[in-house]
Amino acid sequence: MHVVLAGGGTAGHIEPALALADALRRQDPSVGITALGTERGLETRLVPERGYELALIPAVPLPRKPTPELITVPGRLRGTIKAAEQVLERTKADCVVGFGGYVALPGYLAAKRVGVPIVVHEANARPGLANKIGSRYAHGVAVSTPDSKLRGARYIGIPLRRTIATLDRARVRPEARAAFGLDPNLPTLLVSGGSQGARHLNEVVQRVAPLLQRSGIQILHVVGPKNELPRVDNMPGMPPYIPVPYVDRMDLAYAAADMMLCRAGAMTVAELSAVGLPAAYVPLPIGNGEQRLNAQPVVNAGGGLLVDDAALTPEWVQGNVLPVLADPHRLYEMSRAAAEFGRRDADDLLVGMVYEAIAARRGA
Repeated sequence: MHVVLAGGGTAGHIEPALALADALRRQDPSVGITALGTERGLETRLVPERGYELALIPAVPLPRKPTPELITVPGRLRGTIKAAEQVLERTKADCVVGFGGYVALPGYLAAKRVGVPIVVHEANARPGLANKIGSRYAHGVAVSTPDSKLRGARYIGIPLRRTIATLDRARVRPEARAAFGLDPNLPTLLVSGGSQGARHLNEVVQRVAPLLQRSGIQILHVVGPKNELPRVDNMPGMPPYIPVPYVDRMDLAYAAADMMLCRAGAMTVAELSAVGLPAAYVPLPIGNGEQRLNAQPVVNAGGGLLVDDAALTPEWVQGNVLPVLADPHRLYEMSRAAAEFGRRDADDLLVGMVYEAIAARRGA
């Protein structure tokens, strides 16, 4: 059996694809896996690092919404579809699983041409154009939120790395806090604006940090690799404020924390929900509003707070985040609500959908 994954461009597309690849290999170590990608995407680094084959095809950016530019897409896609078709024929692909992004649409259209079954996974609450089109031809459509608008979609969550999906925060907490130089017993706020950081979140946290420390809260702040680390003078006896440029073990960061202040990318929301870590979500103020939609269901379930980027101030943190961190019972209830909403088994559920698609094709 050979499965082709189409989900390049950003980590939000690539990480779920790689989590599925890992799950497929756990079930059948002999399965062949090839990931479609482009020269400009993160997949050029992430896919080979995980030991999977990467097949590059030309990139054809798609407009996020129907625009006049959309009419030029078919012409620009022809060569890319042909390149994807050649990958399917070379690998004798049994299924194409798409996650959105530049390579997904040519992957879907190539699969349709050569009769390879399609499974679509949409991570965001508001589906992108490629997955909207791909879902019309798919044997199965999986989504990360229960109120998705894609027709016939099955709610499974987002496939996650095993280090996240199997994380026991309470058990790992002593090790995690020791690894970051945190106090083993103090309430802990984790802050991150994503892999590149978020300047506004960084500025607000730096301004409110002394107040949080005086209130008995310690802070682990992931500022982003391209942002300047703040100068910190941790006074003796004060809870520590620890800024770091980047964390490559987010499982340990989640285990160390009692609450998180963060953006609301689909992967972030899925990971925090799966591990039961409550969060104050600050949706990215640009784009099509999908980050607010990503966070809204877990917030409605009681597993987090939601604040507009423009409304995020030190005063808001003091009035909304501090009371949660200072109340163990409220932290427990929010953690439980997040965990009840979260899904840890999306990778295995998606494997099942892949096998169903292949079986249906062979039966036909």
